[in-house]
Amino acid sequence: MDIRVLGCSGGIGAGLRTTSFLIDHDILLDAGSGVGDLTLDEMAHLKHIFLTHSHLDHIHAIPLVVDSVFDRVDAPILIHALPDTIRALQEHIFNGVIWPDFTRLPHPERPVLRFETLEPGEIVALGNRQFEMIPVNHLVPTVGYRITTPNGVFAFSGDTTTNDTFWAALNDGPRLDLLVVEAAFPNAERELCRMARHYCPEMLAEDLVKLRHHPRIWLTHAKPGAEEKIFQEVRTLLAGYDINHLTGGERFTL
Repeated sequence: MDIRVLGCSGGIGAGLRTTSFLIDHDILLDAGSGVGDLTLDEMAHLKHIFLTHSHLDHIHAIPLVVDSVFDRVDAPILIHALPDTIRALQEHIFNGVIWPDFTRLPHPERPVLRFETLEPGEIVALGNRQFEMIPVNHLVPTVGYRITTPNGVFAFSGDTTTNDTFWAALNDGPRLDLLVVEAAFPNAERELCRMARHYCPEMLAEDLVKLRHHPRIWLTHAKPGAEEKIFQEVRTLLAGYDINHLTGGERFTL
């Protein structure tokens, strides 16, 4: 499994892209603004998009991708997400007002987009890759994912704050090699993290001790301008952990 970081920022700015990971050549994990760096040929190879939740920074690229490649694909791109997330896309994006309904275009019998509801605990097997949805704690219904292959296991927290569900699910698995987890604000904004349901370094450190595995850990979703402060605060609190922070463009192979 090849994992390419298309976007990992909690906002936009020069060189900053919001959350999206390309898995091999055919799957997106979230679809933030980083997807815009793919070529048209790369977009045309996409077959599946797994979403963590409905917030704009994680779904931003979907309408523009399907509009860009609808004449290049021979089967609908499948959106896997919680029922609430799919409902939000249907009602607020693909509603004929904000964007055309590509579940009926270019022809109702040959749409470029299809929604597939997924519930926490369910697993979607795509070749030798298994995608498992794990509930987390955010302002809207949100999940993380564990992706398992014969060669390694990758987990992504999505947007979340203090919770037990994600860590318990990871502990139930026999292995975890790579963990991408959010840390959105520095410790000085701890109260904002509680309100917005994100992690600051102190809150993340309190939760990471629940994890029995010892993966490589990469931080994501930092607010623009606060990246280095957040990273250093996490490193100080978790000195015994293999902590790094994503900047975009990284590639991992499992």
